[in-house]
Amino acid sequence: MAISPPDAFANPAVPRDLCTDCGISRTDDPKRCGRACQFIAPDYPAMEAQVHGRARDPARPDELHFGPFRRMVRASLVPPSPGAQWTGITTRIAERLLEIGAVDAVLTMAPDPNDKWRPVPVLVTKAEGMAAVRGMRMGYAPLLALLEPALAAGHKRLAVIGIPCQVHALRRLEAELGFDRLYVVGTPCSDNTTTERFHDFLALLADDPDTITYLEFRADYRVELRFDDGRVKTIPFLQLPISKLPGDFFPLTCRTCVDYTNVLADITVGYMGGQGEQWLIVRNDRGAELLGLLDDEVKLSEPGSKGKRAGAVKGFLANVERAAGGLPLRAMPDWVRPIVGWLMPKIGPRGLEFARTRVEMKACETVMHLRREEPRRMKHMVPAHIWDLVAPYGVASAASEAPRSEAP
Repeated sequence: MAISPPDAFANPAVPRDLCTDCGISRTDDPKRCGRACQFIAPDYPAMEAQVHGRARDPARPDELHFGPFRRMVRASLVPPSPGAQWTGITTRIAERLLEIGAVDAVLTMAPDPNDKWRPVPVLVTKAEGMAAVRGMRMGYAPLLALLEPALAAGHKRLAVIGIPCQVHALRRLEAELGFDRLYVVGTPCSDNTTTERFHDFLALLADDPDTITYLEFRADYRVELRFDDGRVKTIPFLQLPISKLPGDFFPLTCRTCVDYTNVLADITVGYMGGQGEQWLIVRNDRGAELLGLLDDEVKLSEPGSKGKRAGAVKGFLANVERAAGGLPLRAMPDWVRPIVGWLMPKIGPRGLEFARTRVEMKACETVMHLRREEPRRMKHMVPAHIWDLVAPYGVASAASEAPRSEAP
């Protein structure tokens, strides 16, 4: 059973700068945004220590990029769940929690009845209800607005499936909300937009966008589309019509998010380091417990890593600098694009190196866009580890931009 309480969204979102409408501003105490929001004054080392028992350790390989973790694996559910975005690991973890009675409800997103791409927050109270929430949706949805209705209904043992900005706010408020038990399954996120804008994007990808049933950015540098008649279409990243999108297609929040890998989740379930499979980052004991629920239903292996990221990140940074300055992006000749698109899956960054590439790109993007559009926020929003990630590319903080704890 999946329910969205009818009065859950009676409160409108409070207008704020750099807001993704995680739902907290719609609760009975919207002022909590001031201490909960990822885009106001985050303290990542303190929050990582609160959730995982320690902050990231730069001496441990990959923690600088991906945050604290116990284990990283490639994984596939066997057999894959029908209708899943990948193989269905996120959904199956939630199903198992409900099956064994570990939680009273799962807070997650379902498709809007009138638009399959629009996310709507729901509380799922029966394992069989999770089948209706499989798959990807695009757009903002006030997931955390359902926290108070969930607790009022007696659901004090809760699992939450969310993206980074939602998970950050949840963790900041976790202690005062009074859960008996909380499991957090995080999915990576970098660039969100409104559902309406996403429909515009789909219209650029196909002549019959209303028949698209599936879209995924794959680790082989291609976007996969599936259609309701069974057709499958793949488009190399380099041939996507990005230049036709408006400059504000991705809002400043998403262009300045420093938490691509959802570092405050118990377990992150994504694809970037999976090389065609899913990529799991088990961050703490509770994350290990969640993976353990799948037992022999999941096939695990060590993640691979190939290629070099430096060239790709340098090229991305150059384009972001030009775009942030209002200059046109350097265009690749059309005849070159198929050649480079063919080469990238073979010689470009793959596996964990692909994931490191994307995290460093996001770090560069954060600094460039904030520096141009919201410079006064730099010292509050850009944590020290981001400066460490961009340093190899000649990007350094000015005295006025240094994190508060490090400012002279």
